[in-house]
Amino acid sequence: MNAERALTVRTLRGGEVEPALPAIAALRIEVFRDYPYLYDGDEAYERRYLEGFAQAKDAVAVVVEDEGRVVGCATASAITDRDEAFAAPIAPLFDLAAVYYLGESVLLPAYRGRGIGHAFFDGREAAAREGGYARACFCAVERPERHSFKPAGYRPLDGFWRARGYERLDGVRTAFAWREVGQHEETEKPMAYWTKALEPEA
Repeated sequence: MNAERALTVRTLRGGEVEPALPAIAALRIEVFRDYPYLYDGDEAYERRYLEGFAQAKDAVAVVVEDEGRVVGCATASAITDRDEAFAAPIAPLFDLAAVYYLGESVLLPAYRGRGIGHAFFDGREAAAREGGYARACFCAVERPERHSFKPAGYRPLDGFWRARGYERLDGVRTAFAWREVGQHEETEKPMAYWTKALEPEA
């Protein structure tokens, strides 16, 4: 990659999302294979998962392209149209109709450190405000401090998320199952919630 080459960031909505799904699936499989997710993904599951996402209310995909090649993506939609496991733990805390769920953010390693993480959040938060949502939230996997696959020098994104105004909901968790690299069966992983109240559009 030419470090000086400008990247294109686009927010896809409605019918624009579906053509990008194969590229998003490939990115999810590649990027989530690394720590902390260690996801051993397959195309069949990705197709089902992403087709469900594309049909969700107010679904958007913020994609980053390098000369037409998708090198990063972040998704979001109404939490009421996502898996019940996302919504149920926070239903006692918030009006779910006002919550916009931020899905995955995946970016190839060669493109990191260029401010794209901020672009991912900017695009999705803008879509949330346009849709009249009062709150954004996402889930992140929790790993033990001494996990055997944790790379030397690994830095969690907690500081970045806090700088964006997100706070972790203490004591609120969900769990999702996936097959890890080197495993034969799916196992459940604990997921923490991060949330932020959104200011209305100016």
